[in-house]
Amino acid sequence: MIRLFVSADLKAASSFPLDEKQSHYLKHVMRQNDGDDILVFNGRDGEWQGTLAITKKNVAFTAQTQTRAQVNEGLLTLLFAPIKSNHGNMTIEKASELGASAIYPIITERTVVTRVPTDRYEAIAIEAAEQCERLSVPKIHEAQKLEVLLKNWNEHKHILLCAEAGEATPIAAALASMNMPSLAVLIGPEGGFTDKEFSMLRTLPFVTPVTLGPRILRADTAAISALSIIQALKQ
Repeated sequence: MIRLFVSADLKAASSFPLDEKQSHYLKHVMRQNDGDDILVFNGRDGEWQGTLAITKKNVAFTAQTQTRAQVNEGLLTLLFAPIKSNHGNMTIEKASELGASAIYPIITERTVVTRVPTDRYEAIAIEAAEQCERLSVPKIHEAQKLEVLLKNWNEHKHILLCAEAGEATPIAAALASMNMPSLAVLIGPEGGFTDKEFSMLRTLPFVTPVTLGPRILRADTAAISALSIIQALKQ
């Protein structure tokens, strides 16, 4: 059944128009008819099944039955240096599928992307959440410099630094020693962190360098690998 993310509050018998993009998708792409059922969620009120009312002007949704109650999907954050278009898009898509609750694009000394497409990242995250049946959409934050983010970081939220060089703990071993409900994964840019950045990160008490295995991974592959391991071991 089709699933859509909406911003409206959801409860029994609540009714509201869907936005123009969603209406076009339902009418002209999915060929839905008046009276058809779909599923919707808003990240707050669980998932609801309801009925479409389709006219020439718009498409409205009326909630009927809650199919799933809202649950806590965890506090897993991805910090990543934006990379070129398609690879950046895939990072957002897969992070959303793998349970990231927040995503921070970070600017490092070797970040090559000069403009971070936050709006596109948000759209990709919504579509991924709709398709993978999660009940929330990760929040996409505005890009900021790594040193600024770390200066204002909540020290109770531990960061796993995916380190391609230097001393590091295997990620599975690091996770086994942690009993933390809130974790973050930090992925460097194409070309990796500079020696200066690595030195700074290794001095922070809330950062643990980890390794993902014997090979050097692309930035997007490293993000997917780390989040997959965390989802498997911390679920």
